[in-house]
Amino acid sequence: MLSKIVSRSFSRLLASATCSSHKSLLRPEVVRIVESETAFYECRRFQSTDKSRKSKVPITWKSLGYTCAVGGIIMGWMLYVKREKRLVIEKERKRALGKASIGGRFDLIDHNNQPKKSEDFFGKWLLIYFGFTHCPDICPDELEKLGKVIDILGEQAKDLPFQPLFISVDPDRDDVKAVAAYVKEFHPKILGLTGPKDQVEKASRSFRVYFSAGPRDEEQDYIVDHTVIMYLVDPDGEFVDYYGQNRTAKQIATAIQMQDAKYKKAKGGSWF
Repeated sequence: MLSKIVSRSFSRLLASATCSSHKSLLRPEVVRIVESETAFYECRRFQSTDKSRKSKVPITWKSLGYTCAVGGIIMGWMLYVKREKRLVIEKERKRALGKASIGGRFDLIDHNNQPKKSEDFFGKWLLIYFGFTHCPDICPDELEKLGKVIDILGEQAKDLPFQPLFISVDPDRDDVKAVAAYVKEFHPKILGLTGPKDQVEKASRSFRVYFSAGPRDEEQDYIVDHTVIMYLVDPDGEFVDYYGQNRTAKQIATAIQMQDAKYKKAKGGSWF
């Protein structure tokens, strides 16, 4: 309102004055009004500029370091929570697979005629296949696949402590000598195991392996019907996974490496 009054007064005064813009030709009261108006707007402009300067607070190394520290703490907590959640999920998975019902101790003889207990393999990953040396097709196919798994892991995971096992479910015919000759046909790293019938049955039951000898022919030959699965056991002697006939050697090798990574993380390895 004040500015409008001043503007109108100033217009009337200018109308009665000469058109010259020189300050000395204007009336004294006109000069005072103009100077007052100019000072008012200069003050407002200065205040506005001063506020804008104050709003731009400079970023210091101290504030930046504090922000990074807080961010690091939050990130660390999030990773910790994620790791704990993963461990819980893995424990539930093991329970669902039947941690207590699949796998267990065994006491057998290897193809070098040396006694072997399950405890002897602690610290190694075991991939176990149950079969028999007189098997016409399935066992040879699965052991060839097992050999390929060994080779893939030998290239991709050289430091992985890994021991493949072949356990015979035909102790009547598969003595130490027969098992030794059989496993050498597929891969030198496969360790063959056999033993007395009661020990073989005990080992088979612990892994829920079904086997049954069929009727004998005129030459006393027979086929053993059995479960066709490879069982993965971790370095603590716990069953963690299994692979059927439909899984390829590459898929099995990849799955074993993934299980090894999970095992290391569960034992306190890096989050990354």
